[in-house]
Amino acid sequence: MSSRVEKALENHGKGYNCCQAVACAYADLVGVDENLIFAAGEGFGAGMGGMQCTCGAVSGACMVTGLLKSSRNTKEPVTKGATYRVSREIVQKFGEKNGSVVCKDLKGIGTGKVLRSCDGCIKDAAQILEQVMDIKTTEE
Repeated sequence: MSSRVEKALENHGKGYNCCQAVACAYADLVGVDENLIFAAGEGFGAGMGGMQCTCGAVSGACMVTGLLKSSRNTKEPVTKGATYRVSREIVQKFGEKNGSVVCKDLKGIGTGKVLRSCDGCIKDAAQILEQVMDIKTTEE
């Protein structure tokens, strides 16, 4: 397990929501102040604002993807397609691994069948992000 995946899990243990836990673990890599990315990820917790929709850990991985892939050029926003493709791959891989990308399904709300814990989702989202984006870990 990479040190960033471990940091994401530590972040969650400190009370960060799942999106914040993942995104903040990569703040230095994407050149964003950790406090800023923490604030940006706050509304994505518990499946976007507590609505149990898309898993926050997946949202955090996609947020990092955007920060890595975007040209950050507001005058010519030409990198969306590439970012969408990578984000789609992350979402698909996560869904294949866990049976869903929806928070309430992952938590077993309504079914009683838990597919994955929050820590498991955080670990999976961070590992898939690293794999898809070819992020080098400190172990290499």
